[in-house]
Amino acid sequence: MADQTQPWAERTVEVPPQPGVGVPPQPDAFRRGVASVGQRRPPRTEQFPTVEHGGHAGHAGHDGQWSNVSAPRRPLSWHLNQLRVGGEWSAAGALFAFVCWGIWAISGRGNLGAPVLTFLLSLLVAAGLFGLSRLLGRVVLERQLGRVRRSARGAHLVTAVFLVGLGVAYLQQTEWVVSAWNWVTGN
Repeated sequence: MADQTQPWAERTVEVPPQPGVGVPPQPDAFRRGVASVGQRRPPRTEQFPTVEHGGHAGHAGHDGQWSNVSAPRRPLSWHLNQLRVGGEWSAAGALFAFVCWGIWAISGRGNLGAPVLTFLLSLLVAAGLFGLSRLLGRVVLERQLGRVRRSARGAHLVTAVFLVGLGVAYLQQTEWVVSAWNWVTGN
């Protein structure tokens, strides 16, 4: 039968090295296509640095070391959706404050210019409180504790508590509401 070997098969036979035969290794010489093989190193005893998911560029990690790992960029729509989660708390607080402000403003029986300006400034303060709550959440939760915030529920809840307190303050300045409250409670 005819030899059915492949032509490349004859060239891939491994030959064990023989001492003293061949060219001695030249450690400093560069030869194209030949890898330089150095002496064997002892195994590493130090650990490799770890990279955490959600790291931020230029902040200290859990071990206090500064990290240059940047968080993945997210689109603006993701950030806006994150701010909307929990918005019902702020909306409910704003509605309560608006109703209480309306009762207070109508009870004053005067020009509504100053009360409208008062309410708008109160809403501006609430928006500033929301921003401050988000900033504190970022510093404390994300940077110090290394947690990921998935919503703005906490900031919305803080803003809602402020707006409910604002509404109660408007009602406390309305004479007939205070007298009705005193009549109900028996004071």
